[in-house]
Amino acid sequence: MNFLRVKALLGAGCFSLALVGTAMHPAHAGGLERGGYDIDLLFDPAPFATEAEATFVMPDRKYKNARGPGGLDLGFGTTADGAEDYWVPRIGGKVQVVQGVDCMVDYSQPWGAHTAPGVWNGAFSNMETDIKSDNYAATCSYKMDAGKGQLRFIGGVFYQKVYGFKEDLVSPLVPNFGGTGRVDLTSSGWGWRAGLAYEIPEIALRASLVYNSKVKLDNISGTLDLTNVGGVVLPIYGSTQYMPDVVELKLQSGIAPGWLAFGSIKWVNWSVLQSVPICVVGTPAAACVTGDALHSAQITSLDLMYRDGWTVSGGIGHKFNEQWSAAGQLSWDRGTSHGYGAQTDTWTLGGGVAYTPKPNIEVRLAGAIGVLTSGHSGTVAGENGYVAGTDASYDFGNDLVTAISGGVKIKF
Repeated sequence: MNFLRVKALLGAGCFSLALVGTAMHPAHAGGLERGGYDIDLLFDPAPFATEAEATFVMPDRKYKNARGPGGLDLGFGTTADGAEDYWVPRIGGKVQVVQGVDCMVDYSQPWGAHTAPGVWNGAFSNMETDIKSDNYAATCSYKMDAGKGQLRFIGGVFYQKVYGFKEDLVSPLVPNFGGTGRVDLTSSGWGWRAGLAYEIPEIALRASLVYNSKVKLDNISGTLDLTNVGGVVLPIYGSTQYMPDVVELKLQSGIAPGWLAFGSIKWVNWSVLQSVPICVVGTPAAACVTGDALHSAQITSLDLMYRDGWTVSGGIGHKFNEQWSAAGQLSWDRGTSHGYGAQTDTWTLGGGVAYTPKPNIEVRLAGAIGVLTSGHSGTVAGENGYVAGTDASYDFGNDLVTAISGGVKIKF
Protein backbone atom coordinates (compact mmCIF):
# COMPACT_ATOMS: atom_id res chain seq x y z
CA MET A 1 0.00 0.00 0.00
CA ASN A 2 1.47 3.35 -1.01
CA PHE A 3 2.03 6.25 1.40
CA LEU A 4 -0.63 8.51 -0.13
CA ARG A 5 -3.35 5.93 0.41
CA VAL A 6 -2.26 5.36 4.00
CA LYS A 7 -2.31 9.07 4.73
CA ALA A 8 -5.77 9.51 3.20
CA LEU A 9 -7.24 6.65 5.19
CA LEU A 10 -5.72 7.90 8.42
CA GLY A 11 -7.05 11.38 7.78
CA ALA A 12 -10.58 10.09 7.38
CA GLY A 13 -10.25 7.88 10.44
CA CYS A 14 -9.12 10.71 12.68
CA PHE A 15 -12.16 12.91 12.24
CA SER A 16 -15.18 10.91 11.22
CA LEU A 17 -16.43 9.29 14.39
CA ALA A 18 -16.12 12.44 16.50
CA LEU A 19 -17.44 14.62 13.70
CA VAL A 20 -20.82 12.99 13.22
CA GLY A 21 -21.17 11.52 16.71
CA THR A 22 -21.01 15.00 18.21
CA ALA A 23 -24.37 15.91 16.71
CA MET A 24 -25.96 12.48 16.44
CA HIS A 25 -25.80 10.95 19.90
CA PRO A 26 -27.50 13.67 21.97
CA ALA A 27 -30.14 14.10 19.28
CA HIS A 28 -31.67 10.65 19.61
CA ALA A 29 -30.54 8.96 22.83
CA GLY A 30 -33.10 7.38 25.16
CA GLY A 31 -33.45 7.47 28.92
CA LEU A 32 -31.66 10.45 30.45
CA GLU A 33 -28.79 10.30 27.96
CA ARG A 34 -27.40 13.52 26.53
CA GLY A 35 -23.68 13.46 25.78
CA GLY A 36 -23.14 9.92 27.03
CA TYR A 37 -19.58 8.63 27.39
CA ASP A 38 -16.94 9.29 24.71
CA ILE A 39 -13.24 8.38 24.81
CA ASP A 40 -12.41 8.73 21.09
CA LEU A 41 -9.82 11.42 21.87
CA LEU A 42 -7.71 8.77 23.60
CA PHE A 43 -7.00 7.19 20.19
CA ASP A 44 -5.54 10.33 18.59
CA PRO A 45 -2.00 9.48 17.43
CA ALA A 46 -0.56 12.89 18.35
CA PRO A 47 1.61 13.11 21.52
CA PHE A 48 -0.73 15.82 22.83
CA ALA A 49 -4.27 16.69 21.74
CA THR A 50 -7.09 18.75 23.18
CA GLU A 51 -10.60 19.37 21.94
CA ALA A 52 -13.71 21.30 22.86
CA GLU A 53 -17.16 20.89 21.38
CA ALA A 54 -20.76 21.86 21.98
CA THR A 55 -24.03 20.53 20.59
CA PHE A 56 -27.40 22.28 20.56
CA VAL A 57 -30.34 19.88 20.40
CA MET A 58 -33.88 20.93 19.41
CA PRO A 59 -36.50 18.23 20.07
CA ASP A 60 -39.98 19.14 18.85
CA ARG A 61 -41.98 16.64 20.89
CA LYS A 62 -45.68 17.60 21.30
CA TYR A 63 -48.23 16.12 23.72
CA LYS A 64 -51.86 15.94 22.65
CA ASN A 65 -55.20 14.52 23.89
CA ALA A 66 -53.95 14.97 27.46
CA ARG A 67 -56.11 13.88 30.37
CA GLY A 68 -55.67 14.20 34.12
CA PRO A 69 -56.31 11.72 36.94
CA GLY A 70 -58.94 9.16 36.08
CA GLY A 71 -58.90 10.20 32.41
CA LEU A 72 -60.67 13.48 33.17
CA ASP A 73 -60.44 16.60 31.05
CA LEU A 74 -59.54 19.14 33.75
CA GLY A 75 -59.90 22.09 31.41
CA PHE A 76 -56.23 23.05 31.73
CA GLY A 77 -55.37 22.27 28.10
CA THR A 78 -55.04 19.04 26.11
CA THR A 79 -51.75 19.92 24.36
CA ALA A 80 -48.28 20.82 25.62
CA ASP A 81 -44.60 20.90 24.69
CA GLY A 82 -42.93 17.62 25.58
CA ALA A 83 -39.25 18.65 25.53
CA GLU A 84 -37.04 21.72 25.73
CA ASP A 85 -33.95 22.66 23.71
CA TYR A 86 -30.61 22.07 25.40
CA TRP A 87 -26.83 22.35 25.08
CA VAL A 88 -24.33 19.53 25.50
CA PRO A 89 -20.71 20.66 26.11
CA ARG A 90 -17.56 18.54 26.24
CA ILE A 91 -13.89 19.38 26.75
CA GLY A 92 -10.90 17.08 27.05
CA GLY A 93 -7.17 16.68 26.73
CA LYS A 94 -4.98 13.70 25.89
CA VAL A 95 -1.23 13.17 26.35
CA GLN A 96 1.21 10.40 25.49
CA VAL A 97 2.81 9.75 28.88
CA VAL A 98 5.49 7.38 27.55
CA GLN A 99 5.70 5.29 24.43
CA GLY A 100 2.62 3.06 24.37
CA VAL A 101 0.83 4.75 27.29
CA ASP A 102 -1.80 7.43 26.64
CA CYS A 103 -4.01 9.24 29.16
CA MET A 104 -6.89 11.68 28.82
CA VAL A 105 -9.01 13.78 31.14
CA ASP A 106 -12.36 15.21 30.18
CA TYR A 107 -15.47 17.00 31.41
CA SER A 108 -18.88 16.14 29.99
CA GLN A 109 -22.59 16.12 30.75
CA PRO A 110 -23.66 12.53 30.06
CA TRP A 111 -27.18 12.65 31.51
CA GLY A 112 -30.01 15.14 31.53
CA ALA A 113 -33.63 15.90 30.71
CA HIS A 114 -35.77 19.02 30.54
CA THR A 115 -39.51 19.19 30.02
CA ALA A 116 -41.66 22.23 30.79
CA PRO A 117 -45.25 21.61 29.66
CA GLY A 118 -46.56 24.19 32.14
CA VAL A 119 -50.30 24.36 32.87
CA TRP A 120 -51.98 21.43 31.08
CA ASN A 121 -54.18 18.50 31.96
CA GLY A 122 -51.10 16.63 33.13
CA ALA A 123 -50.02 19.40 35.52
CA PHE A 124 -50.57 17.17 38.57
CA SER A 125 -47.87 14.92 37.14
CA ASN A 126 -45.41 17.47 35.73
CA MET A 127 -45.21 21.20 35.11
CA GLU A 128 -41.43 21.27 34.76
CA THR A 129 -38.67 18.73 35.26
CA ASP A 130 -34.99 19.59 34.79
CA ILE A 131 -32.22 17.03 35.40
CA LYS A 132 -28.54 17.80 34.83
CA SER A 133 -25.18 16.11 35.34
CA ASP A 134 -21.46 16.81 35.53
CA ASN A 135 -18.90 14.11 34.80
CA TYR A 136 -15.15 14.36 35.44
CA ALA A 137 -13.13 11.45 34.04
CA ALA A 138 -9.58 10.19 33.71
CA THR A 139 -8.86 7.36 31.27
CA CYS A 140 -5.59 5.69 30.28
CA SER A 141 -4.55 2.99 27.84
CA TYR A 142 -1.56 0.78 27.18
CA LYS A 143 -0.93 -0.55 23.68
CA MET A 144 1.34 -3.32 22.48
CA ASP A 145 2.14 -4.92 19.15
CA ALA A 146 -0.14 -7.82 18.23
CA GLY A 147 -0.03 -9.39 14.79
CA LYS A 148 -0.34 -6.77 12.06
CA GLY A 149 -1.60 -4.13 14.48
CA GLN A 150 -1.70 -3.04 18.09
CA LEU A 151 -3.75 -4.24 21.05
CA ARG A 152 -4.83 -1.55 23.49
CA PHE A 153 -5.95 -2.07 27.11
CA ILE A 154 -8.21 0.70 28.45
CA GLY A 155 -9.10 1.67 32.01
CA GLY A 156 -10.35 4.71 33.87
CA VAL A 157 -12.46 6.26 36.61
CA PHE A 158 -15.02 9.05 36.69
CA TYR A 159 -16.80 11.14 39.29
CA GLN A 160 -20.39 12.03 38.51
CA LYS A 161 -22.84 14.52 39.98
CA VAL A 162 -26.55 14.32 39.14
CA TYR A 163 -28.98 17.02 40.23
CA GLY A 164 -32.24 18.74 39.31
CA PHE A 165 -35.79 19.64 40.25
CA LYS A 166 -39.38 18.74 39.51
CA GLU A 167 -42.39 21.02 39.88
CA ASP A 168 -46.04 20.01 39.61
CA LEU A 169 -49.49 21.25 40.56
CA VAL A 170 -50.62 20.41 44.09
CA SER A 171 -53.72 22.62 44.34
CA PRO A 172 -55.54 24.36 41.45
CA LEU A 173 -57.35 26.60 43.95
CA VAL A 174 -54.42 29.03 44.26
CA PRO A 175 -54.85 31.93 41.79
CA ASN A 176 -53.07 31.67 38.43
CA PHE A 177 -52.26 28.01 39.07
CA GLY A 178 -49.64 29.03 41.62
CA GLY A 179 -50.42 26.15 43.97
CA THR A 180 -47.32 24.19 43.06
CA GLY A 181 -44.90 21.95 44.89
CA ARG A 182 -41.23 21.65 44.04
CA VAL A 183 -38.68 18.89 44.69
CA ASP A 184 -34.95 19.68 44.49
CA LEU A 185 -32.53 16.75 44.61
CA THR A 186 -28.78 16.20 44.23
CA SER A 187 -26.46 13.21 44.46
CA SER A 188 -23.04 11.99 43.31
CA GLY A 189 -20.98 8.86 42.94
CA TRP A 190 -17.99 7.18 41.31
CA GLY A 191 -17.72 4.86 38.34
CA TRP A 192 -15.05 3.08 36.34
CA ARG A 193 -14.47 1.90 32.80
CA ALA A 194 -12.50 -0.90 31.17
CA GLY A 195 -12.08 -1.99 27.60
CA LEU A 196 -10.03 -3.40 24.75
CA ALA A 197 -9.21 -2.07 21.30
CA TYR A 198 -7.38 -3.44 18.29
CA GLU A 199 -5.93 -1.13 15.67
CA ILE A 200 -4.18 -1.44 12.32
CA PRO A 201 -3.21 2.17 11.53
CA GLU A 202 -2.19 1.44 7.93
CA ILE A 203 -5.79 0.80 6.94
CA ALA A 204 -7.41 2.97 9.64
CA LEU A 205 -8.91 -0.13 11.24
CA ARG A 206 -10.08 0.07 14.82
CA ALA A 207 -12.35 -2.16 16.87
CA SER A 208 -13.07 -1.18 20.47
CA LEU A 209 -15.25 -2.61 23.20
CA VAL A 210 -15.67 -0.50 26.35
CA TYR A 211 -17.67 -1.08 29.51
CA ASN A 212 -18.69 1.85 31.75
CA SER A 213 -19.86 0.81 35.20
CA LYS A 214 -22.96 1.82 37.11
CA VAL A 215 -22.70 4.88 39.33
CA LYS A 216 -24.15 4.28 42.78
CA LEU A 217 -26.17 7.22 44.10
CA ASP A 218 -26.63 6.48 47.79
CA ASN A 219 -26.63 10.07 49.03
CA ILE A 220 -29.71 11.50 47.28
CA SER A 221 -30.86 14.53 49.28
CA GLY A 222 -32.78 17.75 48.85
CA THR A 223 -35.93 19.65 49.77
CA LEU A 224 -39.67 19.53 49.14
CA ASP A 225 -41.09 23.05 48.97
CA LEU A 226 -44.82 23.24 49.77
CA THR A 227 -44.93 26.92 50.75
CA ASN A 228 -47.16 27.74 47.75
CA VAL A 229 -49.94 25.63 49.26
CA GLY A 230 -49.54 26.77 52.85
CA GLY A 231 -46.96 24.14 53.82
CA VAL A 232 -43.28 24.28 54.71
CA VAL A 233 -39.94 23.31 53.18
CA LEU A 234 -39.17 19.72 54.17
CA PRO A 235 -35.74 18.06 54.07
CA ILE A 236 -36.03 14.90 51.97
CA TYR A 237 -33.97 12.01 50.70
CA GLY A 238 -34.28 9.32 48.06
CA SER A 239 -33.51 5.63 48.28
CA THR A 240 -30.25 4.38 46.72
CA GLN A 241 -30.33 4.45 42.93
CA TYR A 242 -27.88 3.75 40.10
CA MET A 243 -27.05 5.56 36.92
CA PRO A 244 -26.83 2.85 34.24
CA ASP A 245 -23.85 0.85 33.07
CA VAL A 246 -23.04 1.07 29.37
CA VAL A 247 -21.42 -1.32 26.89
CA GLU A 248 -20.38 0.02 23.48
CA LEU A 249 -18.78 -1.72 20.51
CA LYS A 250 -17.27 0.57 17.84
CA LEU A 251 -15.84 -0.48 14.48
CA GLN A 252 -14.15 1.42 11.68
CA SER A 253 -12.00 0.56 8.68
CA GLY A 254 -10.64 2.11 5.55
CA ILE A 255 -12.43 0.71 2.50
CA ALA A 256 -10.78 2.64 -0.35
CA PRO A 257 -8.30 5.50 -0.72
CA GLY A 258 -9.71 8.36 1.35
CA TRP A 259 -12.83 6.42 2.40
CA LEU A 260 -13.75 5.07 5.83
CA ALA A 261 -16.72 2.97 7.00
CA PHE A 262 -17.73 3.00 10.66
CA GLY A 263 -20.47 1.80 12.98
CA SER A 264 -21.37 1.09 16.57
CA ILE A 265 -23.73 -0.86 18.82
CA LYS A 266 -24.48 0.41 22.32
CA TRP A 267 -26.48 -1.04 25.20
CA VAL A 268 -27.50 1.12 28.18
CA ASN A 269 -28.98 -0.47 31.29
CA TRP A 270 -31.77 2.06 31.72
CA SER A 271 -34.04 -0.51 33.37
CA VAL A 272 -32.20 0.15 36.65
CA LEU A 273 -34.24 3.37 36.88
CA GLN A 274 -37.90 2.69 37.58
CA SER A 275 -39.58 4.79 40.29
CA VAL A 276 -37.41 6.76 42.73
CA PRO A 277 -39.22 6.99 46.10
CA ILE A 278 -38.71 10.27 47.97
CA CYS A 279 -39.24 10.44 51.74
CA VAL A 280 -38.99 13.00 54.52
CA VAL A 281 -35.72 12.89 56.45
CA GLY A 282 -36.23 10.69 59.47
CA THR A 283 -38.23 8.06 57.61
CA PRO A 284 -36.58 4.63 58.06
CA ALA A 285 -34.83 3.49 54.90
CA ALA A 286 -36.74 0.20 55.00
CA ALA A 287 -40.00 2.14 54.64
CA CYS A 288 -38.77 4.45 51.87
CA VAL A 289 -39.59 2.11 49.01
CA THR A 290 -41.74 2.23 45.93
CA GLY A 291 -45.08 0.54 46.55
CA ASP A 292 -48.74 1.05 47.19
CA ALA A 293 -49.99 3.35 49.94
CA LEU A 294 -50.07 0.52 52.48
CA HIS A 295 -46.45 -0.50 51.99
CA SER A 296 -44.56 2.74 51.36
CA ALA A 297 -43.78 5.88 53.33
CA GLN A 298 -42.80 7.90 50.25
CA ILE A 299 -44.13 11.45 50.15
CA THR A 300 -43.66 11.69 46.38
CA SER A 301 -41.64 9.97 43.67
CA LEU A 302 -39.77 10.48 40.43
CA ASP A 303 -41.25 7.98 37.98
CA LEU A 304 -39.16 6.90 34.99
CA MET A 305 -40.13 3.25 34.39
CA TYR A 306 -37.45 2.74 31.72
CA ARG A 307 -36.47 -0.34 29.79
CA ASP A 308 -32.95 -0.92 28.46
CA GLY A 309 -31.77 1.20 25.55
CA TRP A 310 -30.12 0.01 22.33
CA THR A 311 -28.47 2.23 19.72
CA VAL A 312 -27.21 1.00 16.34
CA SER A 313 -25.45 3.30 13.89
CA GLY A 314 -23.38 3.17 10.71
CA GLY A 315 -21.83 5.63 8.33
CA ILE A 316 -19.23 6.60 5.74
CA GLY A 317 -16.46 9.22 5.88
CA HIS A 318 -14.40 10.67 3.02
CA LYS A 319 -11.32 12.86 2.89
CA PHE A 320 -11.37 15.10 -0.18
CA ASN A 321 -7.95 16.71 0.28
CA GLU A 322 -5.57 17.81 3.03
CA GLN A 323 -8.02 20.45 4.29
CA TRP A 324 -11.54 19.05 3.86
CA SER A 325 -13.31 15.89 5.03
CA ALA A 326 -16.96 14.89 5.41
CA ALA A 327 -19.02 12.10 6.91
CA GLY A 328 -22.60 10.88 7.13
CA GLN A 329 -24.34 8.49 9.51
CA LEU A 330 -27.69 6.79 10.06
CA SER A 331 -28.75 5.71 13.57
CA TRP A 332 -31.61 3.86 15.21
CA ASP A 333 -32.30 4.21 18.91
CA ARG A 334 -34.77 1.90 20.66
CA GLY A 335 -37.11 3.88 22.87
CA THR A 336 -36.74 3.40 26.61
CA SER A 337 -40.41 4.15 27.30
CA HIS A 338 -42.87 1.26 27.07
CA GLY A 339 -46.31 2.58 27.91
CA TYR A 340 -45.27 5.40 30.26
CA GLY A 341 -43.36 8.42 28.94
CA ALA A 342 -42.62 9.70 25.45
CA GLN A 343 -39.23 8.17 24.60
CA THR A 344 -40.12 5.94 21.67
CA ASP A 345 -37.89 4.69 18.84
CA THR A 346 -35.89 7.36 17.02
CA TRP A 347 -34.30 7.38 13.57
CA THR A 348 -31.60 9.98 12.96
CA LEU A 349 -29.60 11.06 9.90
CA GLY A 350 -26.50 13.15 10.48
CA GLY A 351 -23.60 14.62 8.57
CA GLY A 352 -20.73 17.01 8.98
CA VAL A 353 -17.55 18.51 7.62
CA ALA A 354 -14.09 18.97 9.05
CA TYR A 355 -11.68 21.72 7.99
CA THR A 356 -7.97 21.46 8.73
CA PRO A 357 -6.34 24.85 7.99
CA LYS A 358 -3.07 23.63 9.57
CA PRO A 359 -1.89 20.08 10.30
CA ASN A 360 -2.38 20.59 14.05
CA ILE A 361 -5.80 22.32 13.96
CA GLU A 362 -9.13 20.77 13.03
CA VAL A 363 -12.47 22.61 13.02
CA ARG A 364 -15.69 20.57 12.85
CA LEU A 365 -19.30 21.42 12.07
CA ALA A 366 -22.08 18.82 12.07
CA GLY A 367 -25.84 18.55 12.04
CA ALA A 368 -28.55 15.94 12.43
CA ILE A 369 -32.25 15.50 11.82
CA GLY A 370 -34.38 12.70 13.21
CA VAL A 371 -37.88 11.37 13.69
CA LEU A 372 -39.26 10.74 17.19
CA THR A 373 -41.88 8.05 16.60
CA SER A 374 -45.45 8.21 17.88
CA GLY A 375 -47.04 6.56 20.89
CA HIS A 376 -49.15 6.86 24.03
CA SER A 377 -48.32 7.39 27.69
CA GLY A 378 -50.60 6.02 30.38
CA THR A 379 -50.48 3.75 33.40
CA VAL A 380 -47.76 1.12 33.78
CA ALA A 381 -47.51 -1.38 36.61
CA GLY A 382 -44.14 -1.65 38.30
CA GLU A 383 -42.73 -3.58 41.22
CA ASN A 384 -44.33 -3.92 44.66
CA GLY A 385 -47.79 -3.10 43.36
CA TYR A 386 -46.85 0.46 42.33
CA VAL A 387 -48.58 1.91 39.25
CA ALA A 388 -47.07 4.93 37.46
CA GLY A 389 -48.96 7.30 35.19
CA THR A 390 -52.18 7.66 37.18
CA ASP A 391 -51.96 11.47 37.19
CA ALA A 392 -51.79 11.98 33.43
CA SER A 393 -52.22 10.29 30.06
CA TYR A 394 -51.51 11.66 26.60
CA ASP A 395 -50.69 10.83 22.99
CA PHE A 396 -47.88 12.05 20.73
CA GLY A 397 -47.30 11.81 17.00
CA ASN A 398 -44.21 11.47 14.84
CA ASP A 399 -42.13 14.52 15.76
CA LEU A 400 -38.83 15.98 14.55
CA VAL A 401 -35.58 16.44 16.42
CA THR A 402 -32.67 18.45 15.03
CA ALA A 403 -29.19 19.23 16.30
CA ILE A 404 -26.18 21.31 15.33
CA SER A 405 -22.67 20.90 16.66
CA GLY A 406 -19.30 22.56 16.45
CA GLY A 407 -15.90 21.71 17.78
CA VAL A 408 -12.18 22.36 17.53
CA LYS A 409 -9.19 20.07 18.08
CA ILE A 410 -5.61 21.23 18.57
CA LYS A 411 -2.75 18.73 18.65
CA PHE A 412 1.02 18.75 18.79
